[in-house]
Amino acid sequence: MTEKASRKPTHLFLASLGKTRLRPGGKEATERILQACRLTADTKVLEVAPNMGTTAIQIAKEYGCQVTGIDIHQPSVERAQENIRQHGLEERVQIAYGNALELPFAAETFDVVINEAMLSMLPLEQKKQAIAEYFRVLKPGGRLATHDLLLCKDPETPEVQERLAALRQLLAVNAQPMTEANWRGLFEQAAFRQVDCQTGKMSLLSLKGLLTDEGWEGTIQLLTNACKNPADQAHLFELIRTFDANDDLYGHITFTVVK
Repeated sequence: MTEKASRKPTHLFLASLGKTRLRPGGKEATERILQACRLTADTKVLEVAPNMGTTAIQIAKEYGCQVTGIDIHQPSVERAQENIRQHGLEERVQIAYGNALELPFAAETFDVVINEAMLSMLPLEQKKQAIAEYFRVLKPGGRLATHDLLLCKDPETPEVQERLAALRQLLAVNAQPMTEANWRGLFEQAAFRQVDCQTGKMSLLSLKGLLTDEGWEGTIQLLTNACKNPADQAHLFELIRTFDANDDLYGHITFTVVK
């Protein structure tokens, strides 16, 4: 197996280096959607694809509400459960294995559904299926908040298709970001209302983004960890260079919508 063929998906690779924020718009975009959700201690929250549980833990600590999470990647579930134990939040946060396309919950169960950096990984029909599931499990008046990868150029042009193919190969995931208009259409077709959309730059591996998300200590530790292995160091800096060179192609997008 070649080195590239054996690479982890980028979010898992970065997590292995110690990165805690694994979203395209970073901590600032996550804070934006959390504020828009109007969370209180009585809010019942579902987070889909919580990864290591960073956002779920933040919600439980800051707002005191109950958070349920499901993730289809079992090692991430186990890592999240350990993080929850370390924070002493087992009574407020429960994360288990589950599939966004078939949520194991009754209709109208949750006040808020949060989903970050996952819908971009699904083909169009599965994006629609996941959003329909979010709609189903939300109570009337409930809010869906998403944070995902934005495509800033026409996806039908040969140049953009070539650049996206290169991105997918580098990320080791079949990322399928969309334009703002196409993202908006998904939520409107699903009968959500009060659609609030905001866009911004990709900050995942920019210097400003790293410092905002991880702080100086966390950023230095991440770089230190990468430098322990020449292949990891080379891959990390390849990711940084590629994101910087494609700053015009993709960014981040957040939506908050109401059922």
